[in-house]
Amino acid sequence: MFKFGFGAKLAQFFGFRKTLDDKFFDDLEDMLIEGDFGAKNAMLISEHVNKLKPKTEDEFLKQVKEILDDKISGILLEPNPNELNVYLILGVNGVGKTTTIAKLASYYSKKNYKVVLSAGDTFRAGAIEQLDLHAKRTNTRIVKQESGSDPGAVVYDAISSAFAKGDNLILCDTAGRMHNKENLMKELQKTDKIIKNRIKEQNYKKILVLDATTGQNSISQANLFNQFIGIDALILTKYDSMSKAGALLQIGIPVAFIGTGEKYEDIQIFDKDKFLSTLAGI
Repeated sequence: MFKFGFGAKLAQFFGFRKTLDDKFFDDLEDMLIEGDFGAKNAMLISEHVNKLKPKTEDEFLKQVKEILDDKISGILLEPNPNELNVYLILGVNGVGKTTTIAKLASYYSKKNYKVVLSAGDTFRAGAIEQLDLHAKRTNTRIVKQESGSDPGAVVYDAISSAFAKGDNLILCDTAGRMHNKENLMKELQKTDKIIKNRIKEQNYKKILVLDATTGQNSISQANLFNQFIGIDALILTKYDSMSKAGALLQIGIPVAFIGTGEKYEDIQIFDKDKFLSTLAGI
C-alpha cells in the first residue's frame, strides 16, 4: 500500500496530545486545511471527532476515515463488449494523459476488447507521433490526420472506422492546451457533440486525467473541465508520489484508475477503502 505523508502526520498528531481541548481541534482543522482537505471538510472532521471523543490513536484514525467515507467514490469503467464505446480522455499538458491512454489500451486489450486510438490532440507538436508510437508498442490500431487538423473530424473518422471494423472501444486523445482556455473548451464541446450524436449515452464516458501531486491545481482543473464538458471519472497519475491527497475529497468526481509508474502495466483500479485507510494513517 502506498504511504501518503499526511497519514503519518495524522497518526502522530493524536499521539502528541494529552487532552482533546479547544486547541486540539483548532490545530486539527489547521492541519487538515494545510493538507488540502478544504475548510468545510476540516470542520466536518473536527466536529465528528469532537462528538465521539476518541480515547486512543486507533479510534481517532478510524473516526477520521469514517467521516471521509462519503467524500470520495470509485467507479468501474467496463465497456459494453457488444457495442461501440467511446472514452474521451481529457487533461492539461504534463499530467501524463498520452501515456495513460497507452496504459488503458494495454489494459483493455488484455481484457479482449478491440481497441482503437483516436489522435485528437492535433495542436501540440509531436502529440500525434507520440500516440502513434504507443499504438505500435501496444499493438493497437490508430486513426490520425495531419498535425493541425480538426480534432472533431479525427473523432468522426475514428467512430466510422470502428463501426466498419467491429471495434468496441475508442480511446480519444484530446488537446491539453491551446492559445487560450476558451478555444480549448469550445473544441472539446464540439468533439463531445460529435460523439453524442453517434454513440449511445451509456457507452460514452468523459475521463479526466489528473496529476495526483498537484493539490489545489487538480481541483481547479477538475472544476474547469466539469463545468464546460461534464466529467464521468478521474484517472490519477503519479499516485505513488501523492502528497496532497486531501484535494481529492473536494472534487466530487469518482475515481476509476490510478497510475503508479511509466510502464504500460502500471495502472490499477482505484480502491476507495485502501485510499481512505492510507489517507487516515491506518
